[in-house]
Amino acid sequence: MNRIFSGIQPTGNLHLGNYLGAVRNWVHLQHEYECIFCIVDLHALTQPQDPDELRAATREVAAAYIAAGIDAERCIIFNQSMVSAHAELAWLLGCLTPLGWLNRMTQFKERAGKQREMAGLGLYAYPVLMAADMLLYKATHVPVGEDQKQHVELARDIAGAFNRCYGRDFFPLPEPQIFGEATRVMSLRDGTRKMSKSDVSDYSRLNMTDDSDAIALKIRRAKTDPEPLPATIAALEARPEADNLVGIYAALTNASREAALGRFAGKNFSILKEALSEIAVEVLGRIGGEMRRLLADPGHIDGVLRRGAESAAAIAIPVLREVQDITGLLRS
Repeated sequence: MNRIFSGIQPTGNLHLGNYLGAVRNWVHLQHEYECIFCIVDLHALTQPQDPDELRAATREVAAAYIAAGIDAERCIIFNQSMVSAHAELAWLLGCLTPLGWLNRMTQFKERAGKQREMAGLGLYAYPVLMAADMLLYKATHVPVGEDQKQHVELARDIAGAFNRCYGRDFFPLPEPQIFGEATRVMSLRDGTRKMSKSDVSDYSRLNMTDDSDAIALKIRRAKTDPEPLPATIAALEARPEADNLVGIYAALTNASREAALGRFAGKNFSILKEALSEIAVEVLGRIGGEMRRLLADPGHIDGVLRRGAESAAAIAIPVLREVQDITGLLRS
């Protein structure tokens, strides 16, 4: 049986990068795999959070999943903290994870920066919790962006360490799945930086909750350069803002970058921006409207998450119990 596990942190401002790099792919995968899609709220706690904002952001991510086309009757949608087995398995796996493996994780170095000595244990050890997220459901495939591939590789290492330690093939080694165009969507204000929910400028990103007017305005104001669009991919890659807008257009129209560039080569940016605005409004405008409708009824979203947590626990708890038995923990 092939099973997908993936998740997004509920830290607010879901944007086009989250949609193109993750959620849109999940919509397609639900027809091919057994899918478990999580809102990883425990991971969000590695940074300071306002409790009310965290709860609201958790509902927003759930609404985004559903609005984008993930079927809560076909897939499991839940928030991580409602299934305590995630944290329990993370401890058991952490006891098998060498510090050297965690020291190689690049995202901790990036997030902790120069304040590494003041960083919390959660920020340092969260890759083990991420491994537990995948292994708790014996996921065979994990769709991720290129920047998250290292975490799946660590999960494979941890699964292998457990299997070797206890002399059995208990955990499958999950395979990362990385998808095509625009898996790394860049800022609309700086084509060399990744589009981010934490950027201080709201004009740097297209939020999944933006209405049609906001989408069109942000694309009109997107940074460009003075030259017409180039004719070759090599020339395009030397111009980050042009490359980003062409890549976004390609992804939203399900075209290759070569095909998208062929349509706009030699033309002014205004032509590309007009076409990009039209398709972005069509895709994101629809999703944003449905998200606003769903968020107006938080009780419905909470019900989806509660039922999803029950289904997730039905898979996770037997796996945790087996791990406890294998490791020698006495249970009544």
